[in-house]
Amino acid sequence: MSDDDIPQRDIAARAGWLYYVGGMRQDQIAEELGISRQRAQRLVARAMSEGLVRVRIDHPIAACLELERDLRRKFGLARARVAPKLGPEQEPMRAIAPCAATEVERIFRQETPQLVALGTGRMLRAVVEQMQPVASPQHRMVSLIGNVSPDGSASFYEVIMRFADKTGAQHFPMSVPVMARDRTELAIYRALPHVGNLLTLARDADVTIVGIGQMADDAPLHVDGFLTIDELRSVQAAGAAGEICGHIFDANGRFLDHPVNALLVGAQVPANANPVLCIGGGVSKIKALRAALRGKLIGGLITDESTAAELLGSS
Repeated sequence: MSDDDIPQRDIAARAGWLYYVGGMRQDQIAEELGISRQRAQRLVARAMSEGLVRVRIDHPIAACLELERDLRRKFGLARARVAPKLGPEQEPMRAIAPCAATEVERIFRQETPQLVALGTGRMLRAVVEQMQPVASPQHRMVSLIGNVSPDGSASFYEVIMRFADKTGAQHFPMSVPVMARDRTELAIYRALPHVGNLLTLARDADVTIVGIGQMADDAPLHVDGFLTIDELRSVQAAGAAGEICGHIFDANGRFLDHPVNALLVGAQVPANANPVLCIGGGVSKIKALRAALRGKLIGGLITDESTAAELLGSS
């Protein structure tokens, strides 16, 4: 294959991604890429015939590689992966989750035993749903955050059991509420032997995998019932920019000195000097991601093209 053919494979891979992952019609692909419908049809066919498409794209798109390089350089990241963007009407999660699933599978395929600390949330749930089964009995997993909602129900986006189903790894869920109601209750939860063991495991994790939450009015902590509207307004007034595993930080990536943070039962991330891999993207996450990167809360990022470009364009 000549060097001149590489851009054609790039655009064929992108067309395949938009068709098979993004669910776009060939006329929509043609409009998105600025090409004729006939050429879009040929590119999608080429992506399949050359093995570039296996539900995931098996070809690194040059633009994404450049964004990954620039993210690593600008923010000092150890790892960066950028998924090709889908059409303008598509949720970034649809692009990011398959890309992130591949990276997470690589972690669990390592032969050396790993202790993996896991956050929770919509993005991690989407990622585990995209993962292929990986037999990994040599690894262990620990939850960083409680799995009980304020009304006593199981948290809908707790993911460690789903990861266990995919990997067979020994797993340690945090079976307590996400947040205590007061300091007395917090002390009771923290004194439980299994909670103490989980927090110790979190501090010993070899790698940490988390999502990220925004702190606007659509903040997951509020939408899912963990924060009242008055508590949300209070942390917003205190400068909340984002949250990881419930712990809220400001625009410089510094955790707020606020009663809400003081009542969280789980571990604050980063819990040690080992890698923290964050998976997230989309317009609503930009402020939170920018703050987390500024504060060095994360050492790796998996996102999409549009989010990467916005982060690189920011100061």
